[in-house]
Amino acid sequence: MVVDVRPKNILSLQPIQQRVAVSFDYPVHFTTGLFHLRNSLLARVIAGDEIKPKKVIIIIDDGLLECHKGLISQINIYAKRYASIMTLMAKPMVVPGGEAAKNDTKLIDQVHGLINDVGLCRHSYILAIGGGAVLDMVGYAAATAHRGIRLIRIPTTVLAQNDSGVGVKNSVNAFGKKNFYGTFAPPYAVLNDFSFLTTLGDADWRSGVAEAIKVALIKDGEFFDLIAMNAHKIANRDMGAMQSVIYRCAQLHLNHIATSGDAFEMGSSRPLDFGHWAAHKLEQLTHYNLRHGEAVAIGIALDSTYSYLLDLLPRKDWQQIINTLKVLGFTLYVPELSEELFNFENPRCIFRGLEEFREHLGGKLTITLLESIGKGVEVNEVNLSLYREAVKVLSEE
Repeated sequence: MVVDVRPKNILSLQPIQQRVAVSFDYPVHFTTGLFHLRNSLLARVIAGDEIKPKKVIIIIDDGLLECHKGLISQINIYAKRYASIMTLMAKPMVVPGGEAAKNDTKLIDQVHGLINDVGLCRHSYILAIGGGAVLDMVGYAAATAHRGIRLIRIPTTVLAQNDSGVGVKNSVNAFGKKNFYGTFAPPYAVLNDFSFLTTLGDADWRSGVAEAIKVALIKDGEFFDLIAMNAHKIANRDMGAMQSVIYRCAQLHLNHIATSGDAFEMGSSRPLDFGHWAAHKLEQLTHYNLRHGEAVAIGIALDSTYSYLLDLLPRKDWQQIINTLKVLGFTLYVPELSEELFNFENPRCIFRGLEEFREHLGGKLTITLLESIGKGVEVNEVNLSLYREAVKVLSEE
């Protein structure tokens, strides 16, 4: 029996139901030579409608500087040219690239310390230049200082330009789990400079295409056909083909955020993470030696194969997906998928990724499978025996 012990004069008061509608607007630009003096895009974005110079700090991916050794000097010259618009408050902070940026939470303290030392406010700007992991880390730091400092993302990899860098998520890893700390905080702007892609290694070049395939498979069959038709060109580093893929992928990603009705993932569904339950676990199991895009490609192959074995996905569609991933150069099986690790009690069991995926959002397990190329379907339970069969099929491909 439950006894209501509230004072009698409170019982008649009705709850106040408040709805807060928030609209976010931010541009995603595409350019080349962002820091060339004649390219005023960055200066115009920072200037906005105000005249006085804005305080700016810059965080740079150290891997980028290995290929663009004169970048910091170029940035300094650019800032002097547009001194009436922007003031660099400190020399650029260089941080580790790749997943190391998300695995060391001390980096957050260092970025916060710099923000504090130079006196940034919510009208100041942080420029994050690098791959998706660096953008994630800096985005989390920017979102949690002064409850949000204006972040301009400058993605320098395919994956960051077409997916992770254009959305609203920021995060770092903790407790051995992917993206444990994080925020939903849209950037002030995203500036995609295709020039940075020319120095990517082949693995990083192809890695980002996995995210394009992901969104094409669940949302746009014609886009997947375009990727499949140009797979050889993309694999051979045709910049025109890659630019088309990046633009359409970013467009689909942004449209989903704006129109899905759940931009901040309040429910248990996240279709844009098709193939990611396995991908996130594989990254962890390989100690992040497997790139995110490489892991996503395996996750896509696994969930597509499972969809086929479940009689959801036609065989010809499944074959086209697998063949396209192969032409692009992806490996679709790694030892971490071995049947020796199928015991759920084993911490290295790939299927533990299903529970970690559910736990990240809470609620019931919800993963996206395929009914056809271009059409995803959500399910709330899986057949582990059939998933084991899917792994076996991939091991023989």
